[in-house]
Amino acid sequence: MKRREFIAGIGASTAWPFAVRAQQPAKARRIAVVHPNIDVRDLTISSEHLGYRTLFEELRRRGYIEGQNLAVERYSAEGRTDRYADLARDVVGTNPDLILIIANPLVLSFKEATTSIPLVAVAGNVVASGIMPSLARPGGNITGISTDVGGFDIWGKRLGLLREASPKSTNARFLTLRSSWEKLQGEAVRNEARQLGISLEGALLDGTVDEGQIRRVFAAMEQDRADALMVIDDAGLFPYRQLIVELASKSRIPAIYAHRIFVEPGGLMTYSFDLAEMYRNVADQIDKILRGEKPGNIPVFQASRYELIINLKTAKALGLEMPAALVARADEVIE
Repeated sequence: MKRREFIAGIGASTAWPFAVRAQQPAKARRIAVVHPNIDVRDLTISSEHLGYRTLFEELRRRGYIEGQNLAVERYSAEGRTDRYADLARDVVGTNPDLILIIANPLVLSFKEATTSIPLVAVAGNVVASGIMPSLARPGGNITGISTDVGGFDIWGKRLGLLREASPKSTNARFLTLRSSWEKLQGEAVRNEARQLGISLEGALLDGTVDEGQIRRVFAAMEQDRADALMVIDDAGLFPYRQLIVELASKSRIPAIYAHRIFVEPGGLMTYSFDLAEMYRNVADQIDKILRGEKPGNIPVFQASRYELIINLKTAKALGLEMPAALVARADEVIE
């Protein structure tokens, strides 16, 4: 069987990479949507994921109807970071009109794989990571969305909110990748913690994230009596959000997350960009490119609005008395 046929197969194998291609009219514009780990069935208009639901609703509003004039090929690397380069080469080999990619490491693999197919990237600090030279004129065949508007300062904001929610905490942890902790992000977060007078150590994950590794890290935190937790905004943790929330609850550790998808299943709080706003702008960039604009001339969109969401139900379960002033500042309260 040819490799391309293997990628396109549905149900033929559960091996990486898993892709879904809908049957579409021959003249439809064809885009590929690639995620590092989310199941392809969640990359649709009916997804529980607010971002993808908003994306396809906005594309439909702009006249792109899947099954009529839009063909969408969906791919997931299923958390296999070691196969990003292979996935990028395979998707590029299908020659779609445009590729939407999520997360810095995966974006860099696609940037290396093609200089001609338009790329729309949803990533963190796109300039510091070398994805683009400029936000105003990204250049080449790439544009996208920067989710890291304030740079690493946003982590200081999250630490401050966590301190407000749990002022008695003295032994905080940052659940993050070792590779991030040992580079610029880790250094910036440690500096922010020192300025706030917070004792912060890394709860470090190595390589490809899996359930066993997450459980071991939480066991170590519990043994070390960690009493506050901040969770990295890496897409590799998304499939394990329910597990992370449950382990934080079991360990009675107040936690702040970088995405609302952790708060919805019971996480304590999040301070994050507005997902709906961000993905509406992804749709806008896709529309512009499909109408003929060069991606390198389209400025990178920076999320302009951040949301504070607090789950009071979880706070009560943890025995936390959330300050009234903090609750009053919340954009959304889950009771």
